[in-house]
Amino acid sequence: MDYAIQKATELGMAGMTPLFSERCEVKLNSERQDKRLRHWQQIAISACEQSLRCDIPAIQSPQTLSDWISTVEADLKLVLHHHTEQPLETLEAPGSVALLVGPEGGLSEAEVEQALAAGFKPVAFGPRVFRTETAPVAALSVLQFLWGDLGNKF
Repeated sequence: MDYAIQKATELGMAGMTPLFSERCEVKLNSERQDKRLRHWQQIAISACEQSLRCDIPAIQSPQTLSDWISTVEADLKLVLHHHTEQPLETLEAPGSVALLVGPEGGLSEAEVEQALAAGFKPVAFGPRVFRTETAPVAALSVLQFLWGDLGNKF
């Protein structure tokens, strides 16, 4: 999680919400959760300093996948799902993107179906299956290149 927050912050994410899902192996009591949240926020602050960002992304308190899916708002909602062939470049440039990345072992089929029913579009980045910490970095890099401020700099 530390790596994902650091690199996603450097790539320009606006915020992150850690999620509890079926295959999530981490269980945090409220005291440990508060400590981890402060730690993750400090990682985001340090990454902002490294990348010369002025705006610090919000690291939200962890919540259940179903709660997040039902409340997240974005022009485009994507779920990383390696069993699809939806090319990103066929989608119109959105004003905002919500990106759902599963835990180690991936999202269950029921969780993917829940996301699809809530308006998420499945997306894959080629034939590879990424580790949980690599997936958001790869996805944000591609999204930034296609629709973000990185695409205007090359």
